[in-house]
Amino acid sequence: MVVNLSVNIGGIQLKNPVITASGTFGYGVEYAEFFDLNQIGAITVKGLSPRPAEGNAPGRIWETPCGMLNAIGLQNIGIDAFIKDKLPQLRQYDTKIIANFFGDTIEEYAEAAAALSAADGVAALEMNISCPNKHAGWIAFGTDPALTEKVVAAARAATKLPLIVKLSPNVASIAGMAVAGENGGADALSVINTITGMAVDIETRRPRLSNIVGGLSGPAIRPIAVRMVYQAARAVKIPIIGMGGIMTGTDAVEFILAGASAIAVGTANFVNPAACLEILGGIKDYMERHKIDDINTLVGGIIC
Repeated sequence: MVVNLSVNIGGIQLKNPVITASGTFGYGVEYAEFFDLNQIGAITVKGLSPRPAEGNAPGRIWETPCGMLNAIGLQNIGIDAFIKDKLPQLRQYDTKIIANFFGDTIEEYAEAAAALSAADGVAALEMNISCPNKHAGWIAFGTDPALTEKVVAAARAATKLPLIVKLSPNVASIAGMAVAGENGGADALSVINTITGMAVDIETRRPRLSNIVGGLSGPAIRPIAVRMVYQAARAVKIPIIGMGGIMTGTDAVEFILAGASAIAVGTANFVNPAACLEILGGIKDYMERHKIDDINTLVGGIIC
């Protein structure tokens, strides 16, 4: 059976709905030795800032039941180095490149969006307004609807590329934040980022992470993420990229039925470098078993 897996996310056509989640796949080229990067829909690279960032001090990762806490702190090489050293290697692949970016101020968000938009090979931008493990006031961008709309509008004015906004789950209403992103000019939304968590070493009585708190990811957060995708998809007209603990094709289909037009694979990449391919295969198997010839007919297909 021939199945159509192509999806359109905010103006970019992807060969299939499987995307790598930012921060879990390096700059993309690191995973080329594990599988053919041409086979997935898109690569979202590690978050980029206008200037290089060192991130937080160790320890920065702690494994938890059914997931992991991380407080990397958005360490990255900076936009200029990415464009010069990493992007040329990514251009060889027939896979869309999504550049994730962030800033400490509204002006830095606009600066980053403009710089990445001028680079040959970037198909879309994903703006991170929601990282829970970085010391800066910009976390408010992801929890205050008015600030969300303002910072998204600034980035929107700085780029003509499709603009995806990555939302925080650490809010009272994901639907309200989704609407704020849409009103600011987003072409699509990524739902969700990690959930704020903490772990303590009871022998030393100290936090496991130097940052004290970090972002919880992995299967433990999946039911929360599915719920938030469901709510966000019903609040806006723009596409949703669902993410949060997707480990199998079954998990991916669950997000799609809840309203996601595409899905992003994150923590699973650490456990299995070829997870994206296996998840894609699982989606295909589901469609063939249920005689579904177009992935788009599944989006939001949950029966309540």
